[in-house]
Amino acid sequence: MRHITVGTILNTLVPHYVLRLPCRSARVISEDPMNQVAIEFDVPVPMRDGVILRADVYRPTGAGPWPVLLQRTPYDKSSPLAAAQLDLLEAVRRGYIVVQQDTRGRFASEGEWLPWAYEHEDGYDTVEWAATLPGSNGKVGMFGGSYTGNTQWSAAVAGAPGLKAIAPQITWCEPADGIFFRGGAIEHGLNIFWSLMVSLGQLPKVAADTEELFARLGAAITDFDRLAETTYWELPSGASPVVARTNLPDIGVARALRDPASTAEARVAGRHGEVAVPSLNVAGWYDVFLQGTIDNYLAAREQGHTTRLIVGPWDHYHDMNPRPERIGEVNFGLASVAPPLGDATMTGIQLDWFDRFLPDHPADKEPDTGVDLFVMGVNQWRHEPQWPLERARDTEFFLHPGDRLSTSAPAQQDSASSYDYDPADPVPTTGGPLVMASAYPSGPLDQQRVESRADVLVFTSDPLTEDLEITGRVTASLFAATDGPSTDWVVRLCDVDEQGTSLNIVDGITRVRTESGRVDEHEIDLWSTSIVIKAGHRLRVQVTSSNFPRWDRNLNTGEDPAVATEHRIAHQQIFHDATRPSRLILPVVPAA
Repeated sequence: MRHITVGTILNTLVPHYVLRLPCRSARVISEDPMNQVAIEFDVPVPMRDGVILRADVYRPTGAGPWPVLLQRTPYDKSSPLAAAQLDLLEAVRRGYIVVQQDTRGRFASEGEWLPWAYEHEDGYDTVEWAATLPGSNGKVGMFGGSYTGNTQWSAAVAGAPGLKAIAPQITWCEPADGIFFRGGAIEHGLNIFWSLMVSLGQLPKVAADTEELFARLGAAITDFDRLAETTYWELPSGASPVVARTNLPDIGVARALRDPASTAEARVAGRHGEVAVPSLNVAGWYDVFLQGTIDNYLAAREQGHTTRLIVGPWDHYHDMNPRPERIGEVNFGLASVAPPLGDATMTGIQLDWFDRFLPDHPADKEPDTGVDLFVMGVNQWRHEPQWPLERARDTEFFLHPGDRLSTSAPAQQDSASSYDYDPADPVPTTGGPLVMASAYPSGPLDQQRVESRADVLVFTSDPLTEDLEITGRVTASLFAATDGPSTDWVVRLCDVDEQGTSLNIVDGITRVRTESGRVDEHEIDLWSTSIVIKAGHRLRVQVTSSNFPRWDRNLNTGEDPAVATEHRIAHQQIFHDATRPSRLILPVVPAA
């Protein structure tokens, strides 16, 4: 275990902000070709089926040969978003050709827009095209996050020979666990928000004329502006009326419900054995794809690949945040913006990674591996040789009558807590790992309003007598019953300070089919975290049946979400006795 010194942390601060000064690339006047950039716009990239995709190419003006860095994006290759996760000019100054490409059917590229459907073949073809660019040394790396993180894995799974390294950030592994669905529920907040946002950029390509364009744009903007008030509430959730109004595809949920095999287009899980390139994986504790990024790292390591994992206290928008040290209601400090390694910027860390694999004369230093994680609560970066931590010990915290939480198992018999869940009045989404409308900010937020609801059970520990570190994957085991054929169980872990502020750490959901009154044991995956709960604070567990609109509402009828519009109130029971001990399992790291 390597601890980071204060001096090293201080060295991270100035480079991070200097890198983003707008005058940086213009202040050097030199004849050195490394300080000059040639840009070609809308360069044609032919695919195997004859469709032409378009790319912008940034290159040093010297003769080369240079390695190539590629990003394939559906979000407009020329937009500021395309450079959010890598400083393009800094990459050129470091001796790289940089290619920004619009994916099929988006912006300048031809073809059909259908998320994920063509990314394996198009990724392969684009990598091979980039490897043969004039001035290229034939070696290609890929960068980017979210959708563009997945396009990297798609090209790697496809086996593009010119691809030599990837750096996927904030992206998923299994689409049923974080982009389309979570625990069987639909990722509703993400799906509707993303699908509307993407449609705004797609309508100019598909509208027949100006009159149609303005009519459809106006309707989509109205739906977007009313997400919180009306749009998210429309049913059925699995065949969204608002998506139907755009006449464009959603993120993939509707197709996955109609044709489960279509999820393979976005799936990385189970295919890491087909990948032969090293991967730098970057995640955030409050990112909607946190666990998928960790799972990609674990699977790559199991295959014996060179791989590395960085996890900060970030959400999905960290790279676009004007105050990147603040997530939700917590200021994690300036040192949280990047691990203090190399030149301590995320651009520098990525370029150092590519320097090990792509130049004709790679850097002599062995690539960094293992895990660099940010420990919340103490707000420190720490290096670990692997994940999960070998020294972490699974520790059970049991639910008790009287809303208590304790490491002691319950001894009493026939003990349960109950509440009613009404889909017409679901528990409102309040913080967490979100990509949703602006009415729903992500990150750690005070949960006291949520915890005051009658349909949220709350179990709280005594104040801690010493600091408690939780680092690893958190799970829950609930003994529960409902009075209908189907319902949802939601569990959330919180940190409660001396003033009573309750901040969410992790949560999870499972959608179940059952029989009325039957008591079942349900395992719920709350994903992973690294946090120190300070002495004097308390642990709190919430148990409920909704988190809307992040996840779609279970209507408690058992109907297919692609057609269900009618709902019923469910009467819920959570058991906490000697024979049915509901509990949370925390990976506790012993104090050094």
